[in-house]
Amino acid sequence: MSGNDGLIWAYRVDDGGQARAVEWDSLDAPETGFCWAHLDLEAAPATRWLREKSGLSEIECSALLAEETRPRATLMRDGLVLILRGVNLNPGADPEDMVSVRMWVEADRVITVRRRRLLALEDVRERFAEGRGASNVGEFVSELADRLVERMSGVIGGLDERLDHLEEGDQSGDERETRRKLAGLRRESIALRRHLAPQRDALARLCTERLPWLGDLARLALREALDRTTRYVEDLEATRERAAVAQDELASRLSEQLNRRMYALSVVAGVFLPLSFVTGLLGINVGGIPGADTGWGFAAVSASLVLLALGEIALFRRVGWL
Repeated sequence: MSGNDGLIWAYRVDDGGQARAVEWDSLDAPETGFCWAHLDLEAAPATRWLREKSGLSEIECSALLAEETRPRATLMRDGLVLILRGVNLNPGADPEDMVSVRMWVEADRVITVRRRRLLALEDVRERFAEGRGASNVGEFVSELADRLVERMSGVIGGLDERLDHLEEGDQSGDERETRRKLAGLRRESIALRRHLAPQRDALARLCTERLPWLGDLARLALREALDRTTRYVEDLEATRERAAVAQDELASRLSEQLNRRMYALSVVAGVFLPLSFVTGLLGINVGGIPGADTGWGFAAVSASLVLLALGEIALFRRVGWL
């Protein structure tokens, strides 16, 4: 199997969960078990196979080939269009830029398509390679949903840890950097929640639909994935609100610091304003200035200015300004 022809991998899976790799010409639904084909939408042969040889209608193909998708579970004829998202853990990528996996699911066949690599699908493939894969379509869907949720735990837990560090960190640190990090946390939590909230709704609908290939155990596993997804959505909401509160507190602290500095400058200006007036008045360089012709004039003026400053400070303390 080669990604160049659009078929990333394909397996025939028997009732015992044993998987055998197959090629394009063996993708027909098996008599027992099910067939799983994973396609790369960036390759033209994969798109052509979906439209011409997969047996899917134009509406179903369009749902799988759409440029922009959001998580959903939609019943169509005898199958299900299921679109989910997982965190982007590819090297150099932002986790909040979530990767979609589009699926066509029916009793004996699963078609998954992608535009970008998704590690959760590779986890499912590794379980087949180890001989511990799903034995039916319902187990496959529940296992994939579980792996998608499991991959999210580290990213969402990391947001909480980063926020805890910013909240409990040194208050004397770089406040501009702290504000930038808080803004980044809010953006990440908002972006993740934007995808997880509809994914929660899609899993909830999947759990309530009466699908013949979805057994009780698989349904319970899906409910567990739904519960964890709901908890992650709530955690993201809490993270966003905590980050907003931390930003408000930081802005309030910065405003308080600015007010204290402005107050100190105002007090200094209040002390020196009368002194500046006196020195300016004595420096106008006209006749009749007292003490201009005496040796003790400068000392007398300096002492008067010191006494005036001390008197102003005492007055400010009395009225509560200092």
